[in-house]
Amino acid sequence: MSQQPYVVPGATLSYAGARAVLDAALAEAAELGVAVNVSVCDVAGHPLAFARMDGAALLSGSIAADKAYTVVAFNGVPTSLWFDMVENEPALREGIVHRDRLVIFGGGEPVLLDGTLVGAVGVSGGTAEQDVQVASAGAAAVSG
Repeated sequence: MSQQPYVVPGATLSYAGARAVLDAALAEAAELGVAVNVSVCDVAGHPLAFARMDGAALLSGSIAADKAYTVVAFNGVPTSLWFDMVENEPALREGIVHRDRLVIFGGGEPVLLDGTLVGAVGVSGGTAEQDVQVASAGAAAVSG
């Protein structure tokens, strides 16, 4: 008897992939002159790589990890899209923000490989726009 119905096939980001994402994000942050925290997780939300640049705020480390987690927890939705999704739904807006680890502002981006979600990168420490730019640069290092 086949076990196929009981197995979900899939791929996830490797440590080498996470390092490529991390290094590209750090290079972009250095180019912008902003000190950030960068967190990369696999498709299940488990951390694979993390860096806190010199001068980056300590609290931003956990925010970066939560941004990456939010992306994979919602099947690849970037954190920058969340506010627009909940803005006009008061019950959802007021309720969902109380969920642990959910972040609804920019800086969390999916890492996609051939259109498949394999992980995510979260960045915190700059403006929302800078965090998105740095996270996008990181994700682009692996995404294809």
